[in-house]
Amino acid sequence: MNLTGGIVLYAVLWFLTMFVLLPIGLVSQEEAGEIVPGTHAGAPHKTNFLKKSIWATVISAVLWAGCAYLILGGVFTREDVMGWDQFIR
Repeated sequence: MNLTGGIVLYAVLWFLTMFVLLPIGLVSQEEAGEIVPGTHAGAPHKTNFLKKSIWATVISAVLWAGCAYLILGGVFTREDVMGWDQFIR
């Protein structure tokens, strides 16, 4: 894995983790009892985006380290991955 591949892998893991974390603990404006005029009642009251982005950074860093170990440590090689399509056929 080169530098570009590592950065792309981290970005993909970060966004995947962020999209998983976004709906966790979400409270709608209707549930909070404070509906802003002109918005839908199901719109989020507070998103806690900073807290969730910090968690996404930490979790994706751990996932990236595991993936980097598997790739750079030689647990499986490119030739192994190229043969995985034989399981489908």
